[in-house]
Amino acid sequence: RQKERGEAIAKEIGATFAETDVTSEDSVKAAVDMAVTAMGKLNAAINCAGIGTSEKTLHKAGAHSLDHFRRVVDINQVGTFNVARLAAAAMAQNVPSEDGQRGVIVNTASVAAFDGQKGQVAYASSKAAIAGMSLPMARDLAREGIRVMAIAPGIFLTPMLMGLPEEVQKQLATDVTCPQRLGDPKEYAALVKFIIECGYLNGETIRIDGALRMR
Repeated sequence: RQKERGEAIAKEIGATFAETDVTSEDSVKAAVDMAVTAMGKLNAAINCAGIGTSEKTLHKAGAHSLDHFRRVVDINQVGTFNVARLAAAAMAQNVPSEDGQRGVIVNTASVAAFDGQKGQVAYASSKAAIAGMSLPMARDLAREGIRVMAIAPGIFLTPMLMGLPEEVQKQLATDVTCPQRLGDPKEYAALVKFIIECGYLNGETIRIDGALRMR
């Protein structure tokens, strides 16, 4: 969860940091309460916690670990839902805008939800579930004036990828159609900002991947 890095960034931009376990109801509720206390209300929640490892359904050592599968689903899928539901409860207390809106939830799926690769059965299925949440959750929360969107990023230059050799990073970039490079996290942030500001976006998953189609 990179507590030290989170605290440093929060200090740099004048924000409040809360170390949170997305799979824990108490932990997420405490973080939501902290946000409401710090800002007066909660207008947006951006879900981007997740893990991803590689394991085939069947491999030389045997069948896919059920514990491993459950851990990926618990953090990626259940964790996303846990944050979304508790954030929605806080947003429902907001005074609605002129067109009845009280907040927006942005969940993070992945292109793996649509183009899952070998060894990604746990990760891809968890991300597909996140994409599948968008419309029914948006419909559930319509009465409260809360929008729900999902973003499906391609290959982004995240701390996990930055740990790979430069040659591997360049090879990954060659799979991107245009521009032929890894995604910049600032581009993800720009899309989040657009979703928050564009009040007519709701119940959809947007790919941001440079036309990448995983093979």
